[in-house]
Amino acid sequence: MILIGENLNVSSKKVGEALKNKDRKIIREIAEAQAKAGMNMLDINIGPAPKIGSEMMSWVVRTVREVTDLPLSLDTTNIKAIETGLQVHEGKALINSISAQPERMAALLPLAKKYNAAFVGLTLGDEGFPRDANERGLFAAQIIAEAFQYNIPEEDIWLDPIAPPIKTQQLQIQGCTEFTLMIREAFPECKSIYGGSNISNGVPRNLRGMLNRTYLIMLKRYGIYSAIVDAFDSELANIAEGQRPELEKLVYSVMDGDDIDNSVLSEEEIKYVKTTRVLLGQNLYSDFWLEL
Repeated sequence: MILIGENLNVSSKKVGEALKNKDRKIIREIAEAQAKAGMNMLDINIGPAPKIGSEMMSWVVRTVREVTDLPLSLDTTNIKAIETGLQVHEGKALINSISAQPERMAALLPLAKKYNAAFVGLTLGDEGFPRDANERGLFAAQIIAEAFQYNIPEEDIWLDPIAPPIKTQQLQIQGCTEFTLMIREAFPECKSIYGGSNISNGVPRNLRGMLNRTYLIMLKRYGIYSAIVDAFDSELANIAEGQRPELEKLVYSVMDGDDIDNSVLSEEEIKYVKTTRVLLGQNLYSDFWLEL
């Protein structure tokens, strides 16, 4: 599995201030630490940055390049900033992201072609957030068809099913899970990717890791290719690398509806069982799901 470090994100107070002040030391330290943590790629999220996006993206890409040659995911809604990042990036970059919205495709697909970049195909259309797996499939087909017009190979399209935050959209999670399986069957030449921390947005900080790790296990079963993750969650990295097969087996048993005897499980294993059931929609989410 390709792991993309999410920690160079303007939403972080530390990173936001470093970007504002052009603090090379902080940016370099975070980039280098993520590389040492075993990330395969780094996501650079500068937000919309409407006024200084191009300058900021150019500066941060160059700064990161001083300490690592890992490929970069350029994450912003600012189209000019995306192109600036592509211009200074060495090697194959990842555009994060291109939705099925016509104006977004028209603006960014030519850049993907021009700079030989891969891109995240975000299954989002003008109608808003996809309602189920089928609607995600429709948006994916629209993105692929439009990319074909630019002779962009399907292997350069990383389809993102959009993992919703469980705290507000628990019922939507199954659509994301089902579409991940659909990618492998309906779009076999494309890759798959998801924002590994999106599902736990709004959840108490000390509980986010459990949700992120459990959902990673669930999507691994369906062949997820890559995930944008907290580079410093070492347990999640262990799971991604297949070092916790006993947890995978347990989560898959819950997914299959097998009877689970909690009396023979460890405290950690019980947490994974409870979390899987919440992610499957079998139990309603609350901030106290592990205590019930």
